[in-house]
Amino acid sequence: MKLDYPHIIKEGPVRYELGQPNGDYIIYDFNKIITYLNVKGKLLFGGKFKIYPEDREILFSLCSYFIKDKSTCEKLGIDIHKGILLTGPVGCGKTSLIRLLKHIVPHQRPYEVIPTRNIVFGFNSIGYNIIEDYGNRQFYCFDDLGVEPKGKYFGKNCNVLGEILLSRYDLFLANKIRTHATTSLNPTELEEYYGDRVYSRMKQLFNLICFDKKSKDKRNR
Repeated sequence: MKLDYPHIIKEGPVRYELGQPNGDYIIYDFNKIITYLNVKGKLLFGGKFKIYPEDREILFSLCSYFIKDKSTCEKLGIDIHKGILLTGPVGCGKTSLIRLLKHIVPHQRPYEVIPTRNIVFGFNSIGYNIIEDYGNRQFYCFDDLGVEPKGKYFGKNCNVLGEILLSRYDLFLANKIRTHATTSLNPTELEEYYGDRVYSRMKQLFNLICFDKKSKDKRNR
């Protein structure tokens, strides 16, 4: 369904205007987006959720990507046609943000956030059909990339997410089907885990957006 006013989002009786129309475009207001994200985050994750001031810089990059602000993304070195690989220390808030940010663009095609360990557990149960299932045209975000166990089916080992990423790369080349992911690993660790072939495809699949490696664990704050 096409939304005539994609910048206006209703949560119960309250309307949040994230920007103003300007001809065929919406000029978004970052501060209004942050206000909405704080509200939506509490609805999704509980009353303790909040946007931390130290995360505003990374949020600016992510929001610019999701609202498809081409000029800002070009300045930030972000390709709006690729997916996002969001990296950072354990507990910094990667998963919460990637689950949250799609709500600022309800007019865009949504993606499903899937824990990588669940995909591997599925592979261990039903085999290679799992790889085919995720090699489709749906948009996905693979959560906790690189910490999932290796798959094993009838005694044969498989780097399940590596194979899925190769399939997603082919979909991206053919149809611009985007894939997102979160990870607590750095690029060197990802290359070691998945190998040169998969990692080279990852660089073409994803924009790398990184939390500061000193980001604190927000789960106990």
